[in-house]
Amino acid sequence: MVLGSLWNSQNPKKAIKFCWVLILEPFLIMDDVEKAILISFEESGAIDSALKSQALSFCQQIKETPSVCRICIEKLCFCNLVQVQFWCLQTLHEVIRVKYAMLSLEEKDFIRKSVFSMCCFEVIDDKNNNAVRILEGAPAFIKNKLAQVFVTLVYFDYPLIWSSVFVDFLPHLRKGAVVIDMFCRILNALDDELISLDYPRTPEEMGVAGRVKDAIRQQCIAQIVNVWYEIVSMYRNSDLDLCSSVLESMRRYISWIDIGLIVNDAFIPLLFQLILVSGGSEQLQGAAAGCVLAVVSKRMDHQSKLAILQNLQINRVFGLVTGDIDSELVSKVAALITGYAVEVLECYKRVNTEDAKGVSLELLNEVLPSVFYVMQNCEVDNTFSIVQFLSCYVATMKSLSPLREKQLHHVGKMLEVICAQIRYDPIYRENLDMLDKIGREEEEKMVEFRKDLFVLLRSVARVAPDVTQMFIRNSLVSCISSVSERNVEEVEASLSLLYALGESLSDEAIKTGSGLLSELVPTLISTRFQCHFNRLVALVYLETITRYIKFVQEHTEYVPMVLTAFLDERGIHHPNFHVRRRASYLFMRVVKLLKAKLVPFIESILQVVSKPSSCFMAINCL
Repeated sequence: MVLGSLWNSQNPKKAIKFCWVLILEPFLIMDDVEKAILISFEESGAIDSALKSQALSFCQQIKETPSVCRICIEKLCFCNLVQVQFWCLQTLHEVIRVKYAMLSLEEKDFIRKSVFSMCCFEVIDDKNNNAVRILEGAPAFIKNKLAQVFVTLVYFDYPLIWSSVFVDFLPHLRKGAVVIDMFCRILNALDDELISLDYPRTPEEMGVAGRVKDAIRQQCIAQIVNVWYEIVSMYRNSDLDLCSSVLESMRRYISWIDIGLIVNDAFIPLLFQLILVSGGSEQLQGAAAGCVLAVVSKRMDHQSKLAILQNLQINRVFGLVTGDIDSELVSKVAALITGYAVEVLECYKRVNTEDAKGVSLELLNEVLPSVFYVMQNCEVDNTFSIVQFLSCYVATMKSLSPLREKQLHHVGKMLEVICAQIRYDPIYRENLDMLDKIGREEEEKMVEFRKDLFVLLRSVARVAPDVTQMFIRNSLVSCISSVSERNVEEVEASLSLLYALGESLSDEAIKTGSGLLSELVPTLISTRFQCHFNRLVALVYLETITRYIKFVQEHTEYVPMVLTAFLDERGIHHPNFHVRRRASYLFMRVVKLLKAKLVPFIESILQVVSKPSSCFMAINCL
């Protein structure tokens, strides 16, 4: 009745607290481990703080008892409450990690056998059949914690004491998906906790990792690889998630096992079948692509790697990146294509024979169009890696001076990609023009994003100056010929390319107008774009003129055009305040550089400037 009145009074918190009191009243002396654990995990605020403090204290006392490992294993066998299971596994992990050396041989043996039995879905002894509960329907975090405990035992005892652990585990995989899944979690935990170099390791941990890897390689890795193959072959049409888990585990191990176990007439065809299957699971396809990427990225002699890369026939996957750009599969295949290209380029740099270099160059020519497509169309996390690869490619191609027709074609495509990548999204046009909070964030993000792309542009300009300048010229001409105001982003990108080009040119080259500069600079300073009202376009236009002002110093016939550009609505009379302010500052710099050459124009300047304050500093420099 009391409980009913609490619910009717719409006070469920009190009702919950009352329920806990009724349930736990007989156990206030805290002699029940499960109740204490449940209370210690209670976070709703329904439990009295003093009671919870007692529970926590009791749990801590249990941890300090000599029989804590046996208590935990007993609870794991008979209790299916996840809070109790997690506490017991966490406690086991702590005890093994900190106090394992102090345990008796009998206690260690009991822990090993018990944990092994739980992971293998078998009973601990003949008297009960409840040890399997921890795997049946357990949430992922419980299974992962059990795997972590298992790996901690491997850390201390394998292979000197627990020498047959992996060999003994393999036959249990016949029990099906539950044990196979657990085996994958153990392999993943072994990689995370001990082997992977993605995490900082102490010298001791590095030594143990080497010992474990050596033992696995010598003892059972061939058996494990065979099991991987059999499981994927058997479950590929019935349990796609399980196959994906197996392949994800396998991917982690390819970097340090014998590559011949994977690169053979059985496994490689299977992986490509999984990647290329029509209408298949994207998760499984992506996992298979990850394994192929691990093969491609494996460290080995470059002549041997080149043979592997050539035999993979990676062009079979190129078409997969043209699908839904937001899909996991496209992302994985994009990473595979990029990683493959990086390794082929590295082979080209390292191999010594002309035949090998020729093969590498052919493979590069084959994969580069897909790399460009990936960079331009796919939302991938490794855009920076692609830019780094392209920069390395351009630097390497210097040895082919002059560039061959195929390389010149790739350079042109590279410039197209750069131009496309540096364009702002039109959706932010108004924000960028008004420079509100969203506009500032977008501009800052783009400035940072462009840094590496402009480094790549300058590298391309040094290797292929004529191609680069011709591309920028054509891009600029295209913008000028457009009468639409909708090409704001295109104009801004083209002007930004011309501005960035100047950083790769010497002062002498700018002065003399080498290459197409003698055409580009006059075209620039004489142009009035339809979208000149836009803040970004106006700013980069003035910055670019300033960048090439040394050309005007040597070609004084263009001084009037420069003055007009700064003093009309493109500069200090622009409707945007930010542009007017920047124009005044840049005009001051231009005046300092041109000085004596401006004397004949002082009167004209004063007549044009209707607001002297807008360029006061510049006029004072005359």
